[in-house]
Amino acid sequence: MQISPYKGVIVKPLSPAEVLDIAELRLALISLALKPAHRHLSPADFDHAFDLAKRVTRSNSAKDFFEYNCRFWDSIFSKAQRPVLREVFRQLEDGMARYYPLLIKLFPKPETRPRPSERLIEIYRKGKIAEAFGAFKKIYLEIVDEVIDHLKS
Repeated sequence: MQISPYKGVIVKPLSPAEVLDIAELRLALISLALKPAHRHLSPADFDHAFDLAKRVTRSNSAKDFFEYNCRFWDSIFSKAQRPVLREVFRQLEDGMARYYPLLIKLFPKPETRPRPSERLIEIYRKGKIAEAFGAFKKIYLEIVDEVIDHLKS
């Protein structure tokens, strides 16, 4: 979204290049947050994050998808105790908000949606940080590829 004098608010079209840029930045920030966060997460924190991940997957509205996804990532980034990473990630999440309706359109059935965040927590809670990130990244990049393919068609 851009605000321009005398024109008002202009909504930029969704862009494959922007999707890829956001994805790469998100992955970099997530990789920087996972290790320091892990040592501060309790079993209850993992349970809460997993519950939020399931809510993201089950959500049928872009608003709920955005809210639960933000809460999920905030539960991890807050434990990393790296406020700059947390703030930059929040800004990226705000930029991603306009893509959530498209994600729901591309993956309309909650039961068949990809589950990158759930997979992340399943492995992450066992202390296998690199493996958890790798599993998340694989699923996440498959979603990104599908979004990009859709935007190009």
